[in-house]
Amino acid sequence: MVKSWFVLHTLTGQENKAQRSIEARVKLERMEDFVGRCVIPTERVTEKKDGKKRTITKKFFPGYVLCELALYDEAKGVDENGKKAIYERTWQFLRETPGVIGFVGGDRPMPLKQQEVDAILLDKPSSGQGTARPRVNFSVDETVKITDGAFMGLMGQISMVDPDKGKLKVEVQVFGRKVPVDAEYWQVEKVSVEDTFESAK
Repeated sequence: MVKSWFVLHTLTGQENKAQRSIEARVKLERMEDFVGRCVIPTERVTEKKDGKKRTITKKFFPGYVLCELALYDEAKGVDENGKKAIYERTWQFLRETPGVIGFVGGDRPMPLKQQEVDAILLDKPSSGQGTARPRVNFSVDETVKITDGAFMGLMGQISMVDPDKGKLKVEVQVFGRKVPVDAEYWQVEKVSVEDTFESAK
């Protein structure tokens, strides 16, 4: 049977429970021909909390699980309603999986294209391996305060953001002149409107 990748919608916070249930029941109910790999796309991100840099693993698509399924019965073609015929075993199996709400795309979902699957699985490895990606939460023209390094304590505006490397460029005032400073995400923090106003006095 030909399997394709589909996106399952789960209750938020129950992605792992759904994945574990699917993997356990596949062996128990001998569903290997109908159900293949089941993946929760995750990525490692770095963030700064309480002045400390830490790396965490977070779900890239909370509430969703990718599953390789033989869903459509190509031999039958269409059912009595003129819709694509599905394998009842696969459909029933997923309906009985705790935490699974249904398919993204309704009861006759379109499978993901291979390039979409590759982009998810290769760029955001579910294994948690690879380089940790900084948590993206800065934008150009935003005012930040540098909290580490030679320019610690200075405030400035972000002129460039590189989310892949977790780096940014901040324009700070040094001796009355704007100077671009390179910094990593964890070396700066956002400032409130009040802080910005106070520094301008």
